[in-house]
Amino acid sequence: MAKRPAGEIAEEDHPYDFHVSGPRNLSSPNWKDIISSSWKDGNYKRTVMACFIQAVYLLELDRQEKKTEENGLAPKWWKPFKYKLAQTLVDERDGSIFGAIIEWDRSAALSDFIVMRPSGAPRAVLALRGTLLKSPTIRRDLEDDLRFLAWESLKGSVRFNVALEALKSVVDRYGSCNVCISGHSLGAGFALQVGKVLAKQGVFVETHLFNPPSVSLAMSFRNIGERAGFVWKRIKTMFPSYGEAQSNCAEEKTAGEDKVCAEIKKWVPHLYVNNSDYICCYYTDPAGTAESHVSIGDALEKPKMEIPGHVSAKLFVMSKGPKKFLEAHGLQQWWSDDMELQLAINNSKLINRQLKSLYTLPLQPQGKPN
Repeated sequence: MAKRPAGEIAEEDHPYDFHVSGPRNLSSPNWKDIISSSWKDGNYKRTVMACFIQAVYLLELDRQEKKTEENGLAPKWWKPFKYKLAQTLVDERDGSIFGAIIEWDRSAALSDFIVMRPSGAPRAVLALRGTLLKSPTIRRDLEDDLRFLAWESLKGSVRFNVALEALKSVVDRYGSCNVCISGHSLGAGFALQVGKVLAKQGVFVETHLFNPPSVSLAMSFRNIGERAGFVWKRIKTMFPSYGEAQSNCAEEKTAGEDKVCAEIKKWVPHLYVNNSDYICCYYTDPAGTAESHVSIGDALEKPKMEIPGHVSAKLFVMSKGPKKFLEAHGLQQWWSDDMELQLAINNSKLINRQLKSLYTLPLQPQGKPN
């Protein structure tokens, strides 16, 4: 989009204004997109998805500062792309906005002679923000951060249920092929797990995850438990009746598991990771197999990352970008002009478990989500 040169930024401009901190050198959508759509470019799509998430952060800040659509910061982050706000996702516990459904704005597009939605442009996007360190919402944000840290699951959160119902509703309205879901940090955790629920039902929604959380105490405990379980299984095989019973159980499970693996193969989430961000860097940990990289320009032509168990993902790793933690975990890096990405073709232990498990959760007490 056309932006005011840095030297012309007025003192009264807010640092979160689109023309101040948003993407630069990005052309505005026009009638030419009907012939050659910008949305076919992975860099463009990644940039817009990140901007929509930034809009959700700003929706909450606008709410806290009692700003309207006329004077708020958030609308400036979707309007340049010819989209509009259709719905906000609100946490009933504190009234904070943690997500939004942003839809293609046909009227705005027509005003610029874009008579039809460009190929590849989603009809609607569900965008989910991460933790916002502001007093009105920080308590509930940190509760969900700790929930993931302890359980590697967000299913017990009120926000999980709201996000899942919102995604189901928009998919029912427009079809899964016309919908995307995106999230940053904690929001990426929600997006991943909500997307997995629908994938388990055979509904595959394009998913973009920025700095998805990978830190989990449950992960460490589970690894210990898996080793202990392996030893116990070896001991149990010494008993006469175990071998036959185990064989029967395996036969009963295989057909169902194979069907699920065949279905989930159609769901290919996009993960964007900076290795200097310790919250998400575990995703790049290989499973002891060969690792290679391709340039971002070749990403769409290269095969997806195939994970044992017939699941796959696209893992984009920042090869040139912020190194300090706060910047490495930030959202702004994903629309920066000087960034460089590589598509990692490797076996990730964490992605393997996240996708192959299809939302297998640790046992938790039943009760009302909180």
